[in-house]
Amino acid sequence: MRATARAQPNIALIKYWGKRDSDRNLPAVGSISVTLDELYTTMHVELDGALDLDELRVNGRSSPSLLPRVTGCLDNVLGADRMRGRVISESNFPIAAGLASSASSFAALVVAASAAGGRERTTDELAALAGQASGSAARSLHGGFVELRNDGDGIDVRTILDGEAWPLRVIAAVTSTMPKPVGSGEAMEASRKTSPFYSRWIEEQDMDLSTARDAITVRDFGKLASIAEHNCLKMHSVMWASRPPVVYWNAATLACLERVRELQADGVSAFFTIDAGPQVKVVCVPGEEPQVVEALSSTPGVESVLVSGIGAGAALVNGH
Repeated sequence: MRATARAQPNIALIKYWGKRDSDRNLPAVGSISVTLDELYTTMHVELDGALDLDELRVNGRSSPSLLPRVTGCLDNVLGADRMRGRVISESNFPIAAGLASSASSFAALVVAASAAGGRERTTDELAALAGQASGSAARSLHGGFVELRNDGDGIDVRTILDGEAWPLRVIAAVTSTMPKPVGSGEAMEASRKTSPFYSRWIEEQDMDLSTARDAITVRDFGKLASIAEHNCLKMHSVMWASRPPVVYWNAATLACLERVRELQADGVSAFFTIDAGPQVKVVCVPGEEPQVVEALSSTPGVESVLVSGIGAGAALVNGH
């Protein structure tokens, strides 16, 4: 009645922002991401009939504030009449800071909980369960370049291209390890209700998805760079125009963008993207990685630089 799973965060190139069904946590738009490999969350789940309540430890500490979401996810995976669970989560990167820790956490949780409860489920079924807990978590069930499409009453998640077929590198400049001041779910609702740009964001998403999908299929770095940066800036513009405005960036975020523009002017094949947080992720071809790492590491305000390739989807650890 125990199992351990590992999942990697995913970095959205074409962003998911907004929900069309808050109760079922269904996204308002499709999205395209890359699943990382060097960054990960390991989730251990033990079901124990002697427990009266679920328990959660995150990176060695009890985490009562996160427990309700974990309990809800376990209920969805195993049923409300299940045995209570002892859950231990360990991540090798900052959590709740705009680095997609919820995606890796809930992707690993549904895999481990299903195995601990003896439930055999397909990847699609696991992705749907993960998506109910965190909209981006469904993508972390798959590896490589992943697309999440809105499909009728649910979602459809598929790999567009394996990471080995186009082994790009992702460098994350961590500009703050503090938790986000506004959670993504709350910020999405503020954007939907108050941003004058929100409806236009929805209208243009299919075109952005098509452009990025085509670029990935033929491995056109320049085309992917252009649409990914454009989509990122549109999403943050939607947030900034909300009332009250939601601004996750800090001075170091802007400084990193300037460094990327300088690299591009020097002919470096790299582009930026920023999720709901202050961290800047730079995607580049393998040969350009040293220049990008050096540029970001020397940028004022950058606390650390994390480097990753493109990896596989969530899976049990050693079959347990």
